[in-house]
Amino acid sequence: MADAISVDAAIPGNADKTITFSAGKLAGQADGAVTVRIGDTVMLVTATAAKSARDGADFFPLTVDIEERMYAAGRIPGSFFRREGKASDQAILTCRLMDRPLRPCFPDGFRNEVHVVGTVLAADLVNPHDVVAINGASAALTLSGIPFDGPIGAVRLAFSADGQWIPHPTYEEGSESQFEIVVAGRALNGNDVAISMVEAGGTEAQWPAMQDGAPKVDEAELARGLEASKQYILQSIAAQNELVAKVGSKPPMPYSVTSDYTPEVLTAMQAKREQILATQVISDKSARLEAEAALRDQLVAELAPQFAGVDGADKQLKAAFRSVTKAVVRSRIVNEGARIDGRGPKDIRALSSEVGILPSVHGSGLFQRGETQVLNVTTLGMPRMEQMIDALGDVTRKRYMHHYNFPPYSTGETGFMRGPKRREIGHGMLAERALVPVLPSPEEFAYTIRTVSDVLSSNGSTSMGSVCGSTLSMMDAGVPLRAPVAGIAMGLVFADGKYTTLTDILGAEDAFGDMDF
Repeated sequence: MADAISVDAAIPGNADKTITFSAGKLAGQADGAVTVRIGDTVMLVTATAAKSARDGADFFPLTVDIEERMYAAGRIPGSFFRREGKASDQAILTCRLMDRPLRPCFPDGFRNEVHVVGTVLAADLVNPHDVVAINGASAALTLSGIPFDGPIGAVRLAFSADGQWIPHPTYEEGSESQFEIVVAGRALNGNDVAISMVEAGGTEAQWPAMQDGAPKVDEAELARGLEASKQYILQSIAAQNELVAKVGSKPPMPYSVTSDYTPEVLTAMQAKREQILATQVISDKSARLEAEAALRDQLVAELAPQFAGVDGADKQLKAAFRSVTKAVVRSRIVNEGARIDGRGPKDIRALSSEVGILPSVHGSGLFQRGETQVLNVTTLGMPRMEQMIDALGDVTRKRYMHHYNFPPYSTGETGFMRGPKRREIGHGMLAERALVPVLPSPEEFAYTIRTVSDVLSSNGSTSMGSVCGSTLSMMDAGVPLRAPVAGIAMGLVFADGKYTTLTDILGAEDAFGDMDF
């Protein structure tokens, strides 16, 4: 058995903590395999790619999975079968956390399937494994030969009650802090970092800390935290580069660049730019989509004879139509300050809210912003109704739960409903975290609280609509929230050398934009 090659990286500002990257011993048949250790928490992260793209693939199929092995904490699973089953909510959140900074690092036109798997081999229940998994995935991909513009680094920072940002906090340090952020990015020339992902949120300790006079996390403090994260990101990247230098990366994987259309097809569709633009100034979503589909079919039929000898000409023309649509929407935003529905960049859609709309429930709220409509219902239960959690983490029980449902009819579509998908779980937890800092303590309000958000109509920002709906229904149910909470989705568009920030984005602006927050 081969010996592992390791690189240690002491965490600046935390002399007792070290991150160790190792490779060369485990999972030798994976394209890339790295173990990452912090404290006594150990992750094995592997990266594997298909040798060719699937026929007709029109997207990049990246899959990230987290395998939580209960043996990692010296436990036997609590299920009837005494075996790990479906991924826990926390595992799904970790998958999504990993996916976001990794996905932009693959080249355009690369359509080979890539599978990243993180397996928790040891969990000391002191150090979280999610951020460790991001760094491990980056290292495995960098070693693998899979085309990957990395490495990237990631760090969690906790804002303590005395106003200090703590890098790679333990579970206890995170719980005692009033705010946490996870930041990921890649290195730029000149020792700077291009930040590609930020996840942030307050903790249960935030409100009591502020009441006691602790410094608040305002915009200036958050900017300081983002700046502080860069040294830890660069440190992780340096350690990964050192590991690659010692182990040696595999030869670059050969692959064929997939294009959705030929240059000639795109040029022909660009000539129809003005006609396409006319469909993107219709405010009503259903009417716009109907006009867009009718024009697309018309233009495909009109241009198809020019490309009679081209394989898959219809599919290429439809892809080119979408590409031109995206370009005209983005150009109009940055050059004219005009959005699809006629709003300016800072304008918010019409708002409305109602409470007490359902009988026989403890609390209900209906929130609507533009065409996005969310119904939220609160149910209160006795303390014994708390959710018991059998996962690898410090949380074993939850007294507040938020569940988010996104049925197909909310976008006027048909589809299968077979339980919550990853997106629904992620959005539910996102809205849940927004309310945690303002919930009353168990001593103030002993009930277990469950809120359910049903998206009845969707045109962007449904997760933030769920935050608003949760506030409404809990207040209707008599939950003594410390303060009401609202949420809004922000977007960023970069085109023609200019950045434009959008407030309250539509679904199409989310799809056509560069970033949402």
